[in-house]
Amino acid sequence: MKVLSAQNGNAYLRNSEMPVLGEKHLLVKTVYSAVSPGTELSMIKNSGESFDLGYSASGVIVEVGEKVTKFEVGESVAVYGAPYVGHREFLSVPETLAAKVPENVDMKDAALAGIGAIAIHGLRQANLQFGEIVIVVGLGIYGQLISQIALSSGYDVIALNRSRPRVDLLQSVSNIAAFDSEEEMGRYLDMISDGHGADAVLLCAGGKKSDLTNKSFRWLRDRGTSVIVGDIEPHYDRGLMFSKELNIKISRAGGPGRYDSVYENEAVDYPYGYVRWTEGRNVREFLRLLSNKRIDVAKYYNQVMPLEKYEKAYDELSQSGARYLTHLFKYEED
Repeated sequence: MKVLSAQNGNAYLRNSEMPVLGEKHLLVKTVYSAVSPGTELSMIKNSGESFDLGYSASGVIVEVGEKVTKFEVGESVAVYGAPYVGHREFLSVPETLAAKVPENVDMKDAALAGIGAIAIHGLRQANLQFGEIVIVVGLGIYGQLISQIALSSGYDVIALNRSRPRVDLLQSVSNIAAFDSEEEMGRYLDMISDGHGADAVLLCAGGKKSDLTNKSFRWLRDRGTSVIVGDIEPHYDRGLMFSKELNIKISRAGGPGRYDSVYENEAVDYPYGYVRWTEGRNVREFLRLLSNKRIDVAKYYNQVMPLEKYEKAYDELSQSGARYLTHLFKYEED
């Protein structure tokens, strides 16, 4: 089968053997896989030894392991998490990292479920209550999804991005208050919070060292929370932290279970009563939001192309001011 990999600063296609099906794994014939632009472009640029790209996809189960109990051959699923999921034709995925796609959800939209799980987990890290104010800074794919999910959860959402087209894109799919001016956003925040500030700021921008970390403190209320979701280094001014006794958190991937070989490779789920939202359950929640029309992702992608067009996909997504936030690779007819 064909696999998209990176090595020595370049992406390339290689041939690989079919994956080995574990006893609690699903063999999935991929229909679509979604590009995570920031993550994948960075990985390609910094690559040395060969490794596979991608982590979010949708497909159809063609075989199940002997100890699989929750899935059957022929079911459509969304799957998440490297090294089990990637841009390749067949995937061997633990049943803890798969979720059934509702009949009314497009398989193209479902391919974004892994990216959606990361967005959901990032929002959960803020520990918000119904009606509280959250600022989302950076409107790439994660910021866009977090903004929509936050709105559907009953939070008062403010979005900020220096690129006007990104602001317009969010407003075309929601009624979220979005700004390309920090000054205008600040005035709006003061108005709706009576000058107290936001309960949480989610930093979804990139750029390593950034002035946004300290700016987020000025936008927060006393004892508010700053959550790093994007590729920003945590450079904070201690004086600002101390004056408001602020919380700083960083979001790691799609939720509890990530990087735990027992949960992932061995597909041993965490007890529901102790870990309510695992990475697998976050994937399922993203599909529920799609099914209930609580979020809209169709405008975030346009190009659906065969895997062989990967160079075009990465080139378009790397351009400054790229119109779309992701591309999908197509492997099979719906």
